[in-house]
Amino acid sequence: MEPLKAVEIRGNWATLLIPINNDDSINYQCLSATIDTLIAMQVNGIYSNGTAGEFYNQTEDEFDTISQLLAHKCNAARMPFQIGACHTSPVMARERVKRAAALQPGAIQVILPDWSAPSMPEVINYLRVLTEVAAPVPLVLYNPPHAKKRLIPEEFFQLKEAGINLAGCKTVGGEAQWYIAMKKWAPELSLFVPGHHLATGVSLGAHGAYSNVACIHPVAAQLWYNLMLTNMPKALHIEKGIQLFMSQYIQPFISTRGYSNQAADKLLAAIGGWSNTGTRLRWPYIGIDDSEVAKLRPIAHELMPEFFALPAEALAKEGSGRLGI
Repeated sequence: MEPLKAVEIRGNWATLLIPINNDDSINYQCLSATIDTLIAMQVNGIYSNGTAGEFYNQTEDEFDTISQLLAHKCNAARMPFQIGACHTSPVMARERVKRAAALQPGAIQVILPDWSAPSMPEVINYLRVLTEVAAPVPLVLYNPPHAKKRLIPEEFFQLKEAGINLAGCKTVGGEAQWYIAMKKWAPELSLFVPGHHLATGVSLGAHGAYSNVACIHPVAAQLWYNLMLTNMPKALHIEKGIQLFMSQYIQPFISTRGYSNQAADKLLAAIGGWSNTGTRLRWPYIGIDDSEVAKLRPIAHELMPEFFALPAEALAKEGSGRLGI
């Protein structure tokens, strides 16, 4: 597909979760079916190899196989897609970006070097090289809360001044003042924030989410985003239920029981019931036991009734062909 402009990177982007067999191999048959499902669900876009895609724990051959499978299917279906070429090693990241660019994604997601926190001149040096390797495909910077170097709004302006071809960023977002500062210093960027804060984010100036909420149900997440564009008060009301479920029943797995964000994302997909990816993570990381799914699924429906009702409401209005389900 053609490289995406920042103004084209919008909405509900679903992450490609990686199904792991009991022997720790990747189940490519299940992965292929998951891509087909996401395409049929007509999300705004699909991206691979984010944190939930376990990019940090793949061989280079596996990275290439995943990237090629996604590119082949999305290009055939004209589905916007991004390839995550993240790696903790700058040298390996550069090589991943080079190979990803050859597959013609809409954008390539990268992280900053993560063993030692880079200075701003080092950040610019790093991203300048990745820009050259990726050209003409733009970069999207994944700059999560746990990154060793977290950029402030003024530093995004420095990247633009240095000629970095950055179309967007994925960050934790912030309060209203953060959005004001980003609009001042980086008005051209597509701002993506955590999915469970998306309605609030969009009301303040965000453009979308590489979404944990899409893990729960990609269609419901897509319809929720669409609702933000037409009925923000209702979308904000739905957000309250999503945040309540996340804070009371999902966040404790991370904050008190020691599980990872990616373990929580796979649990969410299992609760939503749309995917056969399962909750297993690749060694040495531990997924959340499947037994939690049956406990949490009815709670999710109780706390987020409007969210789960969105697909049924849309089907009643539009018919199944319009939703891809």
